[in-house]
Amino acid sequence: MRILSVVHSEHARTELFRRPNHDLEEWYFAGEGVPPDDFDAVMVFGGSMHADQDDRHAWLPAEVEWLRGVVDRGTPVLGVCLGAQLLARAYGGGARPLDGGPEIGWHEVERCGDDPVLGVLPQRFEALEWHHYTYDVPPGAVELARNERCNQAFRLGSSTWAVQFHPEVTHAQVLTWIDDKDDPPVAPAILRSETKAKIARWNELGLALCDAFLSAAERVLARAA
Repeated sequence: MRILSVVHSEHARTELFRRPNHDLEEWYFAGEGVPPDDFDAVMVFGGSMHADQDDRHAWLPAEVEWLRGVVDRGTPVLGVCLGAQLLARAYGGGARPLDGGPEIGWHEVERCGDDPVLGVLPQRFEALEWHHYTYDVPPGAVELARNERCNQAFRLGSSTWAVQFHPEVTHAQVLTWIDDKDDPPVAPAILRSETKAKIARWNELGLALCDAFLSAAERVLARAA
């Protein structure tokens, strides 16, 4: 299966979701223009920009329009963090600053619906979060997870999933985010300690989620064949 991984930063790349036995290509939307449409599945990851900052990042409307076309064609899509917000924006959910400030660090999330992809996660789990924005669940989408701060996952149709948390992160990647002076956590030493203790289990869940998405994508392709 040929997978397109859309990334927006050198520090927010495919990471754990680069799985064996699949041909994956990373594409920097901001610098490389609109990608081709001949991929079997698409994953869209995060970045330091926000989903409504068209005045600072002139390529954002083009990415939203491109995503809408990908979803409308039935190509399986998984959006993560900014990717989830762009999917919400593309289908009427918008994007806005999160009330109460950013959600950064380890936070409990609860699944609130049955689903072949999100269903591989426990009913309640601690997730690595790093976001300043949220969104409304788009009209017609199915809410799949949430916590006390905001929505955490939804499904559009039968082949598009979006998660606000970061299931793709590695330990090294999180440490670079903690050290980023442009977006520092409130208590970096505590977050380093918590991450060291929790990242192994989180990576198990992240790999399970990725594999469930890829299995779902293969089923979509088989039905279309």
